[in-house]
Amino acid sequence: MIELIVTASMMAGSVLLFGYWFRYTCLLILSAKTTRDYAGEVAAANHLSFMEVQAQLRNGNVELDALERALDRDYVLLNQLRKLVAPGSPDESSVETRMLQMNYRLMRVWAGACRRFSPELSRRALIEMSNIVAYFANMMGERTCTATI
Repeated sequence: MIELIVTASMMAGSVLLFGYWFRYTCLLILSAKTTRDYAGEVAAANHLSFMEVQAQLRNGNVELDALERALDRDYVLLNQLRKLVAPGSPDESSVETRMLQMNYRLMRVWAGACRRFSPELSRRALIEMSNIVAYFANMMGERTCTATI
């Protein structure tokens, strides 16, 4: 019986530490700044709305469902554009890209789950989702810029 308790405790601790590591790494990736930010240019060129979503989320009371739909649209469009611009590039299959894609999906589920009982937690999840979309837009701009040089 003690072995079962110890095993379950170690398993739970390992899962919690992995979750902490995953979240910390995703936030660290998102906090890294590049020399030039291409996100605004990519947003304007492709009619993306994540910058307006970020501004609305900073202002306060907004319709979170509509903002989530706008972010989802931008996310899907950017993923399609990244595959078209440089199919099979190293950025496409990098660990960072995969982690951020998984984090986007997790934040989407979290935002939906929290919306009813805590709009503030849902808003924070949407902010992180918009940061992920901005990161991908910036990556897309960098890739396009280096491809034209």
